[in-house]
Amino acid sequence: MTNSLTTGRLPKGTIWMLLLGSWALLALVFLFVQLAGGTTTFNLVGAIFLGTILFDILVFVISYLVEGVRRAKDRLVTSLVTTAFIVALLPLISLLYTVVLNGFARMIEPGFFSSSMRNVTDSGGGVLHAIVGTVEITAFATLISVPIGLLTSVYLVEYGRGVLARTITFLVDVMTGIPSIVAGLFALALFVLLTGQAGYRSGFGGSIALAVLMIPVVVRSSEEILKLVPNELREASYALGVPKWLTILKIVVPTSIAGITTGITLAIARVIGETAPLLIVAGFTSSMNYDLFKDRMMTLSVFAYDQYANQGPNSADYLNRAWAAALTLILIVMALNLIARLIARFFSPKLGR
Repeated sequence: MTNSLTTGRLPKGTIWMLLLGSWALLALVFLFVQLAGGTTTFNLVGAIFLGTILFDILVFVISYLVEGVRRAKDRLVTSLVTTAFIVALLPLISLLYTVVLNGFARMIEPGFFSSSMRNVTDSGGGVLHAIVGTVEITAFATLISVPIGLLTSVYLVEYGRGVLARTITFLVDVMTGIPSIVAGLFALALFVLLTGQAGYRSGFGGSIALAVLMIPVVVRSSEEILKLVPNELREASYALGVPKWLTILKIVVPTSIAGITTGITLAIARVIGETAPLLIVAGFTSSMNYDLFKDRMMTLSVFAYDQYANQGPNSADYLNRAWAAALTLILIVMALNLIARLIARFFSPKLGR
């Protein structure tokens, strides 16, 4: 009888070679099927998914033959967890693959980032006006929502007790589930009542709508992060005679700055791609508009929707611009996440021994 504790072991790197080999094998199979069927679209997601399933089977079989049943079961469970992770990533992989495939060629054309759609009726044009609108509207929404959300979370964690705190928590939870179009209708109704203009449109109105969507995300994420700060840090500060407000400012917030920054980034990523509220209250335009408080303002999400919904005689030009705008928006979100990680790395407290 073979002792499962003293059997052989697979060489180092075998698991990764099996995974990459399984993906390559299934990619070849899908490529042959594509060529045989005369189609032009390669099913990358299907190849990765089925290749991962093949990897699970191969890992168990090879490990069973070399290492014994005990080690084989362990590797099988590990590979199944890896499979679950890969399956969770497949929608993201599919999205990135599709957007890059359809939008990259148009995005690198001259003038795409340096011109607007003014007087453009067919090919050409760019997204400069949409990028400016996206940055201004989202930045102002962040300027509104972050102080409100952070102060609310500080109150709930450090001061909130009783009915008021429970009421605020309940309302924040309700706001989290508000449909985005309702936020747009709220902002539009608010400014129509304040200005008396039935056709009110401005980037500032779009910022208000996005701030309504951002505030609950900032509150909930910051609240959970602040709860993770050890009470011992607060008690040590109080023992030195530091008042509570200064303890929060100098101890609690700096300790949780990395998590707070991540939560703010998630809130920005949550709203930067919104279309319905901006379409309602900010509108859309083909011209440049730098004034956040006056006239219509285009954003990347609305631009992509407009190019897809209102195609001209040559629909390929409009679809290419829509895909390129979507890719630009994804790159902006990725850049925001990178900046947030850098901020968290450089400004979080350094832990010594």
